[in-house]
Amino acid sequence: MALLSVLDLAPVTEGNTVSQSLANSLDLARHVEKLGYNRYWLAEHHNMPGIASAATSVVIAHIAGGTSTIRVGAGGVMLPNHSPLVIAEQFGTLAALHPGRIDLGLGRAPGTDMATARALRRNLDAGADNFPQDVVELINYFAPEAPNRHVHAYPGEGQEVPVWILGSSTYGAQLAAMLGLPYAFASHFAPAELDRALDIYRARFEPSQFLDKPYVMLGVNITAADTDAEARLLFSSMQQAFVAIRTNTRGKLKPPVEGYYESLEPMSRAILDQTLSQAIVGAPETVSRGVEAFLQRTGADELMVTAQIFDHAARKRSYEILADVHLGLSKAA
Repeated sequence: MALLSVLDLAPVTEGNTVSQSLANSLDLARHVEKLGYNRYWLAEHHNMPGIASAATSVVIAHIAGGTSTIRVGAGGVMLPNHSPLVIAEQFGTLAALHPGRIDLGLGRAPGTDMATARALRRNLDAGADNFPQDVVELINYFAPEAPNRHVHAYPGEGQEVPVWILGSSTYGAQLAAMLGLPYAFASHFAPAELDRALDIYRARFEPSQFLDKPYVMLGVNITAADTDAEARLLFSSMQQAFVAIRTNTRGKLKPPVEGYYESLEPMSRAILDQTLSQAIVGAPETVSRGVEAFLQRTGADELMVTAQIFDHAARKRSYEILADVHLGLSKAA
């Protein structure tokens, strides 16, 4: 049975604050920990008023400090925005504070628009093209002390923080396979290359000190409710968010709208049909069938589930329903 994990975009909803968003994230993390979820990851995004996890390592510390058993990590850190040494120190510190519970997923996209990327990096020439070398440099900072090493990550050295490669194309699949690292594919927003990326990763995987065989985690949008109609209504908040991103009208997460999809013009519908083609939305039976079909088609070892739901209680309930139908471990009060 595939493991279940959570990708939290720390949504800031209309009429609410970042403080409340981060409090909700901790509450959700505690909730899914009781339900038997494996990981709780947060993503680096910038210049987005509806996402509160820009300072990803800080939010990870907040979540890990308020939980006790669930793994907590980045899904991911956009490495071209940072020095590998700085990330090694940050995640080495997190691993020292929470031994055996910290993951580091690495992506090569900016996680924002190009103007903001320039503000983050200052020098865009030292960006995505250096990603493979930066990944190797970062991994080496986590290795045990070596006599010929002149620059050390303190903390970080010897922590051996698990590193994942994230991707939404075949590029990340090739790199993860070459380095023998676990691979997480962003099928929750970029499903077009999913099948090709999985084929490449599995066919080209080279066993390493980290893994002896391929390990795949797939992002998937799952919105569950007691009825199909209620789930479709809740899902409209995520649909609005994706349309806003593609039309450059970003804002806070909006409340659900009855009949939202049907009200859209053809271009916006096409955007949603493409980006959210793998979404699973519905009542428990619908979700169970959808998850089973997705796993049979992809052979994923783990699902990284995201749910951009406006109402916090409904978001918690969605993850609870999924745990019930897939894990049979719903234990939350």
